[in-house]
Amino acid sequence: MVANESHAIYADEICEEVFISARERGTGIARRTPEYVIEKMIAGKAVIAVSEDGRFAGFSYIETWGGKQYVANSGLIVAHAFRGVGLAKRIKERIFRLSRELFPDAKIFSITTGAAVMKMNHELGFRPVPFSELTHDPEFWKGCTGCRNFNILENNSFKMCLCTGLLYDPKEHTEQSAKKEPMKKAQ
Repeated sequence: MVANESHAIYADEICEEVFISARERGTGIARRTPEYVIEKMIAGKAVIAVSEDGRFAGFSYIETWGGKQYVANSGLIVAHAFRGVGLAKRIKERIFRLSRELFPDAKIFSITTGAAVMKMNHELGFRPVPFSELTHDPEFWKGCTGCRNFNILENNSFKMCLCTGLLYDPKEHTEQSAKKEPMKKAQ
């Protein structure tokens, strides 16, 4: 469901789950504060999954960049007890729909190190892109400073980022639909 102020009670647990997951995977995930997570909930820019018995199950949020020309789908996390049942895919689909509902003309992007997230993004119509095709908003890139791979020198050169950038451009999908439509009529 779309998160709201009533879900603020889960903010600490969400942040802890992100931290633990990043440590387990050995990859960098930009840390967020509980206050930041709550801000997303109150603004209606987050999706949360809660079990029937009230336990936190999963979360994701969106952030706009570059004058709302870009929307990032970020922070996808599923609590350990709820992994392996398709919950991440359901959250990813809902955060994508929420992004399209709130910002229908914006390009949506995701940066990830996870193959599962790459697959989910591909199924939604995202394509891998170089970082140069993502937002140029310096505030976004400041978020990478919380990543363990940020600014690490190895053999006197910067270590390569482990992330893959993925982009959904609504204009590309509108054009594709228009190209397919005449073919349907001819059949």
